[in-house]
Amino acid sequence: MKIETLSLTNFRNYSSLKVGFDDGINVITGKNAQGKTNLLEAVSYLTSAKSFRGASDKELIEFGKTETRLEAEIFSDGRSQKLDLEFGLIRRKKIMVNEVRQKSAAGLSGKLTAVLFSPEDLSIIQSSPLFRRRLLDNCLCQIRPRYAECLTEYRRLYDSKTKILRDGDKRMLPLLEEYNERMCENGSIILHYRAHLVKILSEIAGEIHKDFSGETEKLTLSYQTVKTVENPLKKPLEILPILRKHMDAHRDAELASARCLSGIHKDDVLISINDRDSRKFASQGQARTAAISLKLAEREIIKRDSGEYPILLLDDVLSELDGGRQDYILNRIGNGQVMITCCEDKSIAEKAGGRVLLVHQGSIQSEENSYVY
Repeated sequence: MKIETLSLTNFRNYSSLKVGFDDGINVITGKNAQGKTNLLEAVSYLTSAKSFRGASDKELIEFGKTETRLEAEIFSDGRSQKLDLEFGLIRRKKIMVNEVRQKSAAGLSGKLTAVLFSPEDLSIIQSSPLFRRRLLDNCLCQIRPRYAECLTEYRRLYDSKTKILRDGDKRMLPLLEEYNERMCENGSIILHYRAHLVKILSEIAGEIHKDFSGETEKLTLSYQTVKTVENPLKKPLEILPILRKHMDAHRDAELASARCLSGIHKDDVLISINDRDSRKFASQGQARTAAISLKLAEREIIKRDSGEYPILLLDDVLSELDGGRQDYILNRIGNGQVMITCCEDKSIAEKAGGRVLLVHQGSIQSEENSYVY
């Protein structure tokens, strides 16, 4: 799987860009605030139609412009394909795959997959459950179209239910029963997929982390959901009545607090290093190693599932590591397309090898002009 050419129009600070990439490692270098991370954001956006920075679509449009467009010629699933996404300040998002319009972002699932690591991903280890759920959701939405559809539906139902509870409109309260049922139906599927992913992540990331830390640390993960679900690995139809009963039991409390108190939107992943909760006891170094191990494991999972390595996006990661850990990562990413951003650090570019692309004020210069159009 690879991006052959990427075209951007009015995306962030790229007014107009068309660039090709090497099949292997691409080192994207330049001074700060030139657009290196914006380029990775564009690649990531093509996998899910969402910004990994949490930005709204409007924030992605170049300042002073009203619309943006991202186009990519990719090689995926053994053939050349084309992705085309457009949206504007007042224009609805248009997603085209091989010139066929998609109903939603779920239509991108499996077309182009990517795993991204940025300094902010330390939040996976040390911050709120939101970041750990996001890790699972980003992976599953790329490889399981059904999961992407269920997650989109669940979020819509959650927003509608929250509004009804918050507004306290008695005329709308009868709708809660229907929303609760559909949230449980979608939630049981989401929970099932997440729990199985965590099980596999624990196995693969555990081995990577063991090597990464010089066999001094043990990394384990376990999925945490409502206490009444004793085995989250069960089939969705077995989980559904348990979620339904739990939500029914919280109905009065939800009405009193005007909040959704039951559902998979509160689930978490317990990450332990040497059997100790990483949120409480992990050092910065341990957190960084664990987060990178999880991302490398995610890459392996997608490879096993699809038969192709996803594009690996490393945003200013290597510069934060010592030479030994830099070498460890570079030795593990020899296969597949990789994009690494770094400041003007020649040592990283020389060590990584591959093509070097220099970013300057929203434009790209390459050692070989044939890669920039």
